[in-house]
Amino acid sequence: MALSQDEIFEKVQEALVEALGVDDDEVTAEATLVGDLGAESIDFLDIVFKLEKAFDIQIPREELSPEDILTDSNFVQDGVVTADGIAELKKRMPWANLDTFAENPRVQDFGNLLTVGDLVGYVTSKTE
Repeated sequence: MALSQDEIFEKVQEALVEALGVDDDEVTAEATLVGDLGAESIDFLDIVFKLEKAFDIQIPREELSPEDILTDSNFVQDGVVTADGIAELKKRMPWANLDTFAENPRVQDFGNLLTVGDLVGYVTSKTE
């Protein structure tokens, strides 16, 4: 039986509270993992591990962070993701809301893109 959105959110929230040492009321759907919750690259390993365990899923690194796109000169010019790059990101990350990033798609800002809601969407797509 599939989990409800609320159940998935609660498990994601629990994983983030444990991994990042934040309060559960800080983990809202709109909160960004890096900017609002203070996640650093090392934390993502712990978050991924906790989510894989909580949901019994495998999370390939490139699915959550398609860095190959961000370092490919076909998709990036002068530190900015091109329209083709945005299209490729949207294709690879259908669970993420990339609209705000697309308005000013600087590669350096990509890390602060993912929200808790995006993570819930990703887990939902993996558990369906």
